[in-house]
Amino acid sequence: MYEHLVVFKFNSNYEPQTEELLVQTLLRLKEQIPGIVGLTAGVNVTEETGNIHGYTLGLRVTFTDQEALRQYGPHPAHQAFVAMLEGIIENVVVVDYPVTG
Repeated sequence: MYEHLVVFKFNSNYEPQTEELLVQTLLRLKEQIPGIVGLTAGVNVTEETGNIHGYTLGLRVTFTDQEALRQYGPHPAHQAFVAMLEGIIENVVVVDYPVTG
């Protein structure tokens, strides 16, 4: 399996009421994209406010294998989500790694 972690930092054009729409769109990806074993997404509510660095939305996707992860990026449902970020995203951090143990 492969784990895909993403955190999103939005710019000043971002309206906080958009968060729920983004989260719901992310959650639907599990039914739309083959190879997803598990998916969670949500708004950052950490109490470690000194470590937020402006990142307010998180995503974790577990894939069956690396090939499923590779197919995820160009999938039309994922690309539709990416299009929703146009004009509101400042930065994105991505970490992908094989699940062992």
